[in-house]
Amino acid sequence: MFSKLLLSAFALIPIASAAFVDYVPASSLSSQQSFNQYWNNLYPWGSDHNGAARMNAANINLSGGTLTLRADRLSQSDGQSGANPHPTIWYRSGAVHCKKQIVVTTQYPNYEIRGEFQAPSGKGTWPAFWLTAVVGWPPEIDILEFKGSATNWFNTFRSSSDVSSTQVSVSNPQNTWHTYRIWMTKVSDTDVDVHYYIDGVWKVKHTGKGFVGKAFWLIMNLQMEGSSGSPGPSGSTYYRGRNIYVGRSEP
Repeated sequence: MFSKLLLSAFALIPIASAAFVDYVPASSLSSQQSFNQYWNNLYPWGSDHNGAARMNAANINLSGGTLTLRADRLSQSDGQSGANPHPTIWYRSGAVHCKKQIVVTTQYPNYEIRGEFQAPSGKGTWPAFWLTAVVGWPPEIDILEFKGSATNWFNTFRSSSDVSSTQVSVSNPQNTWHTYRIWMTKVSDTDVDVHYYIDGVWKVKHTGKGFVGKAFWLIMNLQMEGSSGSPGPSGSTYYRGRNIYVGRSEP
């Protein structure tokens, strides 16, 4: 059991006599059996999204508690993505999503989500660790997103045109393990505050208006090109994660 405290930007705030418990333990990547209990391959909706990579289970490797997603350049294109904006597919890559959904409610008002990552940041590489709506889109919360440079994008999408975005430079994100983390906390009947951190340092707070009661998928994926620029790498690209954890306050 974890401390009954919520770390905000300025103080440790008690969570009213609630227990903070593991929802997805940091050991979920410790073995294939544990992975199979908590995670699925690909996106929740399949293999394609908004970049030039098509996800493939063969591009996912789990070893020694580290999950590695590998993007390989194809010798020729493999048609168009089935998702908007239907880019040409030039890569095979990897994605995983959590089997458990994230839902802030009166019963479960606080969540912590974090993980340690080595994320590529070169042109044409587009790694992400993020939350997206189970039904429709948005809402969306981007915990880690690099788009072709060593700048992480913290994004909170309330609608396609109503977005909070904070950019933070990260030192050597591809070769150094950094911890990316959020606290989600219910602040009204409808709204959720999202506190973003890197390596234990608070960076910014965004407010998710209307996020209470909305179910989210948690996804780790290595997309390519798209918003990260093109052409992407000609060889293989690697995105690594470990100690991915989700905790929540419970009655």
